[in-house]
Amino acid sequence: MLVHLSIHNYAIVDHLDLELDAGMSAISGETGAGKSIMLDALGLCLGDRADSGVVRPGSDKADILASFDLADIPEARTWLAERDLDSDGPCILRRVITAEGRSRGYINGSPCPQADLKALGELIIDIHSQHEHQSLLKTDTHRRLLDEYAGSQDLARQVQLAAQRWKQTRNELERISSQSDEQRARHQLLSYQLEELENLALGDNELEQLEQEHKALSNAEALLAACRQVLDLCSESDAGNVLSALTASLNRLGAFGGQGGTLNEASNLLASAQIQVEEAVGELNRFLDHFDANPERQQFLEERLDTIYTLARKHRIQPAELAALQQQLFDEIEGLNADDQASERLAEELAAYERHYLEKAAELSTLRSNAAERLAAAVEQEMQALGMPGGRFNIQLQAMSSEEPHASGLETVEFLVSANPGQPLRGLAKVASGGELSRISLAIQVITAQTSRVPTLVFDEVDVGIGGPTAEVVGQLLRRLGERGQVLCVTHLPQVAAQGHQHLFVHKRRGEDATSTAVSKLDESGRVEEIARMLGGVDLTEESLAHARKMVTSAQAA
Repeated sequence: MLVHLSIHNYAIVDHLDLELDAGMSAISGETGAGKSIMLDALGLCLGDRADSGVVRPGSDKADILASFDLADIPEARTWLAERDLDSDGPCILRRVITAEGRSRGYINGSPCPQADLKALGELIIDIHSQHEHQSLLKTDTHRRLLDEYAGSQDLARQVQLAAQRWKQTRNELERISSQSDEQRARHQLLSYQLEELENLALGDNELEQLEQEHKALSNAEALLAACRQVLDLCSESDAGNVLSALTASLNRLGAFGGQGGTLNEASNLLASAQIQVEEAVGELNRFLDHFDANPERQQFLEERLDTIYTLARKHRIQPAELAALQQQLFDEIEGLNADDQASERLAEELAAYERHYLEKAAELSTLRSNAAERLAAAVEQEMQALGMPGGRFNIQLQAMSSEEPHASGLETVEFLVSANPGQPLRGLAKVASGGELSRISLAIQVITAQTSRVPTLVFDEVDVGIGGPTAEVVGQLLRRLGERGQVLCVTHLPQVAAQGHQHLFVHKRRGEDATSTAVSKLDESGRVEEIARMLGGVDLTEESLAHARKMVTSAQAA
């Protein structure tokens, strides 16, 4: 609940520190004293929009701070913990607005965007006014209140989670499926190309060996002629050859054996040359003996090389890169196959999520349907007590138009009302009279207060347009709400103010140079005097004071 409100330099408020208690706090004061200013300032801490016009003239900034006890609001504590904003003490919301129009928000001392203030504010306080019934005008709130009344919050969260998982899975499946036609065409092309490469079956180093062999076969005649010519020059020519020349040279020098020195060295070198030439002749003979100038082999080599070169040109790569291309195509096909498997898996998951959703959503629909009738009857009874004889209240559960899983469940929930006999049931947001809307909202809050997640309710002049016995009933209802949590009620009616557990009096404090707003917590005698003033007496009389005292005493004794 709201335990402390501090306002500095806001509108006509110079400085205001207000301690607030549980129960119903009636807030009264003369018109223009600034009763609604407090609630407007509180609204800024809860994420309302602000401008520089709210800064007190002569000040550089307005500073508003609100402290909340979240002991009974687990949703708010969870919200803070998820964002690392929780603290051991009270939750402090702060808003600073500069005279230049800049605005800063803080949660427990940490800077935060306005949207975070608003999101947290909706969990801890609900503000109602004649013209702005915040959450009760939203069908999302209707659904939440019905689920809380039915005790189905956990089931509703399961339905929401199942719908979210279904949607995420469907989006992923659609992403993969949207590429399926293109992927199938790509898969077909890759399979054909990979089949060509696999049929080619190019071995390791095969290309290099083929090229060498082909080169040798292509130059066969010239090569054979060259080899024979070399043999002739080295050993076979009758006109003279290398070996015979070397032999003759060795014989010639041998006639001068025993000379030693360089002559022996020369003889040794000639002998070595003779041996090497003989070995070279042997190698050439062996080459000629084994050389096969087979034209069929040459044709095979040419066809094989042509196949390799053609496939390389087709893929616009070098022949030596064909093996790497084959691996690349294989990897890409494996990736496409994985997508196909993922698509099948996602389709199975999607069906499972849908079955789970339908099961939980059907359970939720049953609980909602059973609770809607009870809640509608209870609210309608309160409407009758609030001076709307013949008023009707109904909760409409309408099936979703879409068959897709929805986070809200299988149906929409909307509160329908008819404030007067003979009028058709209409949506709560379409009720024309602000006073009627206030009383209907009050009736709904009275019934749902025991299960509502918002423990602090603020009513800003919800009693406009009512009086007499109805005003007393409104006060009694607000007091009942206060007994279950915290109610702050700005009122002009003494019947309502008398029901408060405590009474705050808003008044203007006039100084020599400026006027400011002040708030006082009234004691027993002060309450009696204020309610007597609200009864219409300019001058307080014993009769008005006695009447006021009786009203307060009766309310406290009820």
